[in-house]
Amino acid sequence: MAFCSSTSKFSAFFLIHLCLLLTLSFAEDPFVTYNFEVSYITASPLGVPQQVIAINGKFPGPTINVTTNNNVVVNVRNKLDESLLMHWSGVQQRRSSWQDGLMGTNCPIPPKWNWTYQFQVKDQIGSFFYFPSLHMQRASGGYGSFIINNRPIIPIPFDTPYDDIVILIGDWYKRNHTALRKALDEGKDLGMPDGVLINGKGPYQYNTTLVPDGIDYETIEVHPGKTYRLRVHNVGTSTSLNFRIQNHNLLLAESEGSYTVQQNYTSLDIHVGQSYSFLVTMDQNASSDYYIVASARFVNESQWKRVTGVAVLHYTNSKGKAKGPLPDAPNDEFDKTFSMNQARSIRWNVSASGARPNPQGSFRYGSINVTEIYVLKNKPPVMINGKRRTTLSGISFVNPSTPIRLADRFKVKGVYKLDFPTNPLEGPPKMETSVINGTYRGFMEVILQNNDTKMQSYHMSGYAFFVVGMDYGEWTENSRGTYNKWDGIARSTIQVYPGAWTAILVSLDNVGVWNLRTENLDSWYLGQETYVRVVNPEATNKTELPMPDNALFCGALSRMQKPQDISSFAASIMGDSSKLFFTLLMIVCAVMGIFS
Repeated sequence: MAFCSSTSKFSAFFLIHLCLLLTLSFAEDPFVTYNFEVSYITASPLGVPQQVIAINGKFPGPTINVTTNNNVVVNVRNKLDESLLMHWSGVQQRRSSWQDGLMGTNCPIPPKWNWTYQFQVKDQIGSFFYFPSLHMQRASGGYGSFIINNRPIIPIPFDTPYDDIVILIGDWYKRNHTALRKALDEGKDLGMPDGVLINGKGPYQYNTTLVPDGIDYETIEVHPGKTYRLRVHNVGTSTSLNFRIQNHNLLLAESEGSYTVQQNYTSLDIHVGQSYSFLVTMDQNASSDYYIVASARFVNESQWKRVTGVAVLHYTNSKGKAKGPLPDAPNDEFDKTFSMNQARSIRWNVSASGARPNPQGSFRYGSINVTEIYVLKNKPPVMINGKRRTTLSGISFVNPSTPIRLADRFKVKGVYKLDFPTNPLEGPPKMETSVINGTYRGFMEVILQNNDTKMQSYHMSGYAFFVVGMDYGEWTENSRGTYNKWDGIARSTIQVYPGAWTAILVSLDNVGVWNLRTENLDSWYLGQETYVRVVNPEATNKTELPMPDNALFCGALSRMQKPQDISSFAASIMGDSSKLFFTLLMIVCAVMGIFS
């Protein structure tokens, strides 16, 4: 018995010291794990039962809340009846385009399969969101907020808010994504949305003619006198929205990972795919609740009045319901420069501490020599080979059955062409898997020219780019004279106004295959995208991580895919059996209370 007792003491002593050693080993870059079960549910956000994509039975999905340099592990169980990829929009995936969750870089997760994403949120802070990137699934939900906090040792450029509030806004159809997809395949427009959701819920009944009874609406409760950080994301299908809160100022503080020069707005246009942080002080009296509004922009407002999202801001000591007309949207029907001037006013806070986008000194972007220039022009949909398609510089992108990054890794020929034109094609449009050949450590200027009558917003994976200019008309060489070369905002999604251009600069310091696309789901689905392939000529794990052990295979490499392994989740968390052992040991340590 004495032997057993001493053995137990030794075991406990050994475990404690081993746990402490592990604490020190993992303290710098800890792991944060989420489990996502993606499935269909029936919900009625606009009062009509419909099929919605939920995560863990919830719509919208859970917020991923992590800290700079954390290792994020998301185990995804696909319970849909079609393939799935999750995309972490704005998360740069430094050195790991394998985890980006887009068709050009990853094979889809088949129905009933499990797949685990693992990536580090390296040198980033800010407000982002995730969504399913295939088959227009985002139009049915599956999205949620993604927050990356500063490490405690790095100060934020404002007083710590009382709390964070996530607000997901977006246009919404009563038809699900498969019906919308079918309409596009048949050459039809999607037509006007049926409404705008706020956090997955329909409008508060501010008007009995426009809003029927029985619709569940979002209520956000706040304490009087406190300042909150509102993280607002436009996760919709294709509609720009004006966001405002009745009688409250919106102090803009951050946009997609960059702190901004702080400015007050009574309302701000938030375009599809964009994210902003506002500081809002609850400084009004509590005679009643207040409206939170997201209304459609750049459309015929008289026809689109019913496409308005309305939530309620409720003070804890409020004495009555929100009442009266909604706060006015910008009255700029005959002034097309109002919104653009508002966009130009958003500038980067270059003196703020904290993780910076493109940390290799490129915040001095105005003095860096441009090494490559691409003019990307979109037009209204065209017919190509009897199909209605959208284009970028005359090319309608065709996603390959073998993802580009996988084709490179296994030297599969003929999957794509590195021939995307630097200027729009002058001949007839064509359908191609045509990719931009980016130069590693080059500095690229991209001019996004919108020759359509609809607002577009563009996103680039893998990077934060610098927004240096925008104007109406055709971009010319002389347009560079108007560029902001000092404090243009660094972000990942930017709007391009109808009949206008936007110029961005991007430092190609992140090796991988990166998507450049419109965020408008209908135009994206019909081909308005390409990829930028950035390769380090000297293969090294320092600039790109190895292909993950759990990589899926498809297309020309389908034969390499093994049957689903139910242990893939555990194995993929750490990459091999020894790391799995340490994971289990960490759990034992936690149970013992050693980390508490």
